[in-house]
Amino acid sequence: MSEKKMTSSRRHQLKSLMLQIAQGLLVAEAAEAQQEKQKYLEENCPELSLPGSIQELQDLCRKLHQQIDLVDEQRYDMESKVAKSNKEVDDLKLKVQDLKGKFKKPVLKKVRMSADAMLQALLGSKHKVSMDLRANLKQVKKETKDEEKECVGDWRKNIEDKAGMDGRKKMFESEA
Repeated sequence: MSEKKMTSSRRHQLKSLMLQIAQGLLVAEAAEAQQEKQKYLEENCPELSLPGSIQELQDLCRKLHQQIDLVDEQRYDMESKVAKSNKEVDDLKLKVQDLKGKFKKPVLKKVRMSADAMLQALLGSKHKVSMDLRANLKQVKKETKDEEKECVGDWRKNIEDKAGMDGRKKMFESEA
């Protein structure tokens, strides 16, 4: 409990002091970068002196073209190195994710694919597997009874036949 809380005015004062120091460092860093740039330009880019004759101008142009070609080769090499290192970084990121075991679930698109095409994609083109589900089903023949067909007739006829004493008489005669 010997540590005391810092007052807001003290915190504000320290924050402003840190910002002033950081601003001074940024200014010094910018000045240093400008000096390095100037030094590099003096070393690699001498002052241009334009000669008076046409032959000297042509020689100067050839020399400049050679320098441009060298710079282009260096730029291409640098770009390929950067691309290679970016690919390595991505691969290492994937390995880190694999080791952590936590994955971001990617958004998947719906793909309409038949079962045959899916099996062919999984097993490869050398395995020809046909998955005709209907071929494996058992064949069942429907048998309809003749009695059911006779009962299906018009219901009004049945009622008229059974109506009155004649219908009841027929009903008892058919049962006995």
